[in-house]
Amino acid sequence: MQINSHSANNQTTLALQGRFDFHTHRDFRSAYELALEDANTREVVIDLGGVDYLDSSALGMLLLLRERAESMGKTVSLTKMQGTVKQVLDIANFDKIFVMKT
Repeated sequence: MQINSHSANNQTTLALQGRFDFHTHRDFRSAYELALEDANTREVVIDLGGVDYLDSSALGMLLLLRERAESMGKTVSLTKMQGTVKQVLDIANFDKIFVMKT
């Protein structure tokens, strides 16, 4: 998986590309830790538009990110979900615990 980061207006967007699974946990964690360490970042946006697959470990990583962000007074939102990625997030009821943006 490839991760591109962009910060503006108190928001850091992490745009993910490819498979989001257990094998990417270190890269994902490193990327979101950098975003959370940025004092200007109030919200971390996870752009899933380029993700073609995610598994249960990816769901767990998103939950860990949310927990860590909340402990720092920051928020997390998910955006650009589509296809099977959106279906998995819907089945997991992530819309009840994350802000979902289109």
